[in-house]
Amino acid sequence: MYVFLNDQLVQENSALVSVFDRSFLYGDGLFETARVFNGKPFRWAQHLHRLREGARFLNIQVPLSDDVLSGFVLELISKNQLPDSLLRMTLSRGVGVRGYSPKAAENPLLVMSLHPAPLDFDSPPRWKLLTSSITLPANQPLASFKTCNKLPQIVARAQADEAGADEALLLNSEGAIVEGSSSNLFWMEGDTVCTPPLAAGILPGVTRAAILELSRTLSRATREDSIAPERLRHAEGVFLSLSSIGLAEGASLDSYPLKQTPFLQDLWSAYRGLIREESR
Repeated sequence: MYVFLNDQLVQENSALVSVFDRSFLYGDGLFETARVFNGKPFRWAQHLHRLREGARFLNIQVPLSDDVLSGFVLELISKNQLPDSLLRMTLSRGVGVRGYSPKAAENPLLVMSLHPAPLDFDSPPRWKLLTSSITLPANQPLASFKTCNKLPQIVARAQADEAGADEALLLNSEGAIVEGSSSNLFWMEGDTVCTPPLAAGILPGVTRAAILELSRTLSRATREDSIAPERLRHAEGVFLSLSSIGLAEGASLDSYPLKQTPFLQDLWSAYRGLIREESR
């Protein structure tokens, strides 16, 4: 397997990063994960925009222009012969002096790798959900970006694994369920598609934005709202969005059965249609 490392493609066993790299020492970096369909990363421009906004916030220089970076992505896909896959891009501040200060880290590191695509589904998989004991701060600016420090999400997912659940839902400091460990949350109230607001401390997911667009195209109202666990259990349908598989339906929450919404199959079909259209 070939990996992109800064400005060249190398075999994965030659793609070496220093033990003094700040992403390894402190999680000082960003990442993006994009689904590749038919040789094209889905909504690549949106992923790049979020990466650059995060880099601007953290004051990390992205070492390549969008055009050059996109060219390397296509070369990486072609070289590995993986037209349907997952693309992982990591931007690190690089190596600096010991300590938290980023002053001397002047050579950022950019890595991209491809991974086998997840299973393809005819309909959204149904997941058992668990409410995690880990909380996220509301109104957290860092939540807007995929930073390399994801310990809250890792611990939450470990709790789900231990309980035999497929995904963990995290609450924020105000007691509202805000997102999954690697997914955005949606629920139905009548014909309205609801999702937590960005200010709740959630990641502005690329697939989340696509789902909101498609919901409106399917003549459904959308609303950003906060929701407590007890209210979510009685929603008229709960589902999640994530780049790897698109959509997943909540089958249960803390062993409490969740209602199913027929709208989700319509949304799934529209999402798959959008993928086909944008990957031509």
